[in-house]
Amino acid sequence: MSEDRACVDLRGPFAGTSGHLDAPYWQTPMPVIDRMLNLAEAGPGDTLIDLGCGDGRIVIAAAKRGARAIGVDIDAARIAEAEAAAREAGVADLTAFRCEDLFATRLEEASIVSLYLAGHVNRMLAPRLRAEPRPGARIIGYCFPMPDWPPEVSETFEHVALSLWRVPPRP
Repeated sequence: MSEDRACVDLRGPFAGTSGHLDAPYWQTPMPVIDRMLNLAEAGPGDTLIDLGCGDGRIVIAAAKRGARAIGVDIDAARIAEAEAAAREAGVADLTAFRCEDLFATRLEEASIVSLYLAGHVNRMLAPRLRAEPRPGARIIGYCFPMPDWPPEVSETFEHVALSLWRVPPRP
């Protein structure tokens, strides 16, 4: 079975459409976001892509550190909320938000990818996360592991697991 077909079978026929989310929306607490961005050493010169950005708080926090930051979410209401929050925070010039399926998001420009997705979604994304961002790019995750990819750093912070992976060199 092809990887694409396996993905469709696992996600279901309506996944990637409004109201059929691969990950539920829960706000990440600001202390956790700060720790995630510290682990990833986010700052000027970085391009962060947040897969499943919700209200944009990780994107906005990265932009406040000088990074260019892009948020992706399938929920148009969350994107509108995130855009308004970025304007209010004064970082709209460093942020962009896209209403799209995270499985369609191009990752080549990312030096950091942040995610708070369920384990099965991480498993489906892992091959792309290893291959698409440039070697050395950081993947920072909240709560859920990346099956078959041990993290470079793993810690518990505020009672949740945080993990940092680094995109390996190309053969």
